[in-house]
Amino acid sequence: MESGQLELVAPRGYCAGVDRAIETVEKALDELGAPIYVRGEIVHNQHVVRTLAERGAIFVERVEEVPEGETIILSAHGSAPEVYSQCENQNLRVIDATCPLVSKVHAEVRRYAREKATVFLVGHAGHDEVIGTMGEAPDRVVLIEDLDDAHAVEVANQENVALTTQTTLSLDDTAAIVDVLKERFPALKIPGKSDICYATQNRQDAVKGTVANGADLVLVVGSRNSSNSNRMVEVAQVAGAESHLLDDASELKREWFEGKQRIALTAGASAPELLVQEVADALQSEGYLREGEETPSSEGVFFALPNELRTD
Repeated sequence: MESGQLELVAPRGYCAGVDRAIETVEKALDELGAPIYVRGEIVHNQHVVRTLAERGAIFVERVEEVPEGETIILSAHGSAPEVYSQCENQNLRVIDATCPLVSKVHAEVRRYAREKATVFLVGHAGHDEVIGTMGEAPDRVVLIEDLDDAHAVEVANQENVALTTQTTLSLDDTAAIVDVLKERFPALKIPGKSDICYATQNRQDAVKGTVANGADLVLVVGSRNSSNSNRMVEVAQVAGAESHLLDDASELKREWFEGKQRIALTAGASAPELLVQEVADALQSEGYLREGEETPSSEGVFFALPNELRTD
């Protein structure tokens, strides 16, 4: 075949919150020994979950599945207050791996709820992060999933309304929804800094840039339940490129890249770099010439481990 180009896009892969969450489980296993229980998937990536399970992490959906007195790690996506209460009732040792940027949103909801505001939460129903955030004040939070919801929502007091968002949304989609809410509710209280995390924004911006530079196919390494990975695919498609999500190289389909001259390869914020390199190797073997960023690049953000695991 005529050789095309393969651009490795950065930033990609682990964000600071994911890095922290995975290291939390690894360090807990090292220091406390297996088994360590984890509520939900520590991050939304099947490869990561399998790897940690092989080391002795036991993933459970409900706190009640954990034997009394054991150690439980709460995932990066955040947990509702009732989860902490359940842990206390079972005398569990809790290690909280919630991403600090998610904790920021929880704190905003609590503050707005204390002010008796109706809180609009822009996000996706059923996502772990949304479930945890709504749990902070279920009688105060109204989920807004799309523009239709933004146009239709009604509140008792239009003078006391506030906005929060899931951290892993599409910037463009969220901006359109927020514009509608701001127009309908002029008194809307908005956080001083966007709730959409730096990593989500950086990865979406990088995808837009690579499409603008001529990529006709964008491959995003990430799991199906990874919100930020799915949003990267959507951003690429809106920008005008074909785009697909794949967990690893085994899911690569020849028909995706046949006839494509410039492929961009990136990864969601919870996908290991090892998987990116495996996909890159597979495409290189098909004749594509590698260029771009061989390393994911540092974004200059670091989150300390949970207090329970700090040694300094």
